[in-house]
Amino acid sequence: QDFNRQRAFCLKQGLLFEDATFPAHVKSIGPNLLPEDQLRQIQWKRPIELQKNPYLIMDGVSRFDIIQGYQLGDCWLLAALGSLTLQKQFLAKVLPKDQGFQDDYAGIFHFRFWQYGDWVDVVIDDRLPFLNGRYLSVHPRTSNEFWPSLLEKAYAKLRGSYQNLHGGYLSDALVDLTGGVQVQLSLKDPPPDLEEILTAADKSQCLMGCSTTGQWRKNIELKNGIVQGHAYTVTGTVKIRYKNGWQHIIRLWNPWGHGEWNGPWSDNSPQWDHVEPKCREALLRNKDDGEFWMSCENFQEQFSWLYICNDTP
Repeated sequence: QDFNRQRAFCLKQGLLFEDATFPAHVKSIGPNLLPEDQLRQIQWKRPIELQKNPYLIMDGVSRFDIIQGYQLGDCWLLAALGSLTLQKQFLAKVLPKDQGFQDDYAGIFHFRFWQYGDWVDVVIDDRLPFLNGRYLSVHPRTSNEFWPSLLEKAYAKLRGSYQNLHGGYLSDALVDLTGGVQVQLSLKDPPPDLEEILTAADKSQCLMGCSTTGQWRKNIELKNGIVQGHAYTVTGTVKIRYKNGWQHIIRLWNPWGHGEWNGPWSDNSPQWDHVEPKCREALLRNKDDGEFWMSCENFQEQFSWLYICNDTP
């Protein structure tokens, strides 16, 4: 589908685009994502029906715009997306700027993904699925910002249905969003220079994510706040002065948009009392936004795999 041609046609006819190739229909959801009675209750709504003044992007693109939906287990995609928001050179490829709700709005949007050696342009309409008045899948933290929901819909179309996003591989999503090369490192048998690898990857502006062991369908939250069978984004790594030495800490983000590690180096942990105030202020957010710090040792204990991706090896 040609985005510019389709949009020009809709504007000329005074129509809002309806995508016949990924319709507002149960088959776009998939037959097994929900019980049959709930599938029948799904309603499709455009952002202009939900908000008086919708935007595709407000104040830039950030991982904190994303809150994973309750019905769709696509943390693997959203963890990769969270990392993508930190690397603007990749983001510009995936999220074209020639669209929005303010100028030339015709209910049509497009996003790009890497598939089999090419960037594929995926065109969608902006009708989003709702169940009992709630977003079926990802929803934005700001009620009138819609890039997360629309990008996820385009990826669902690429994969065939929303159901096909329910469980997947973080490594696949990283490649689909960058066209890059990814490497997986086992944290149960980590390389001896793991700290140096993390530091180098962070400096090289790599996309990074990690995952925990366990059944992803169950998403059991441990007492320490870590979710089993879940994917997270690695959003930073830093070495800071601590007491009389140095401490290497890693920053992670949970695609739920809330739910954080509560062990050493978490937001209110006593370890921060031994860090100089300027450094502490620069690193700590102290919000339940899903982002937290932990030591490299705890990182290896709690997570099973680390994924690193960039456009070259």
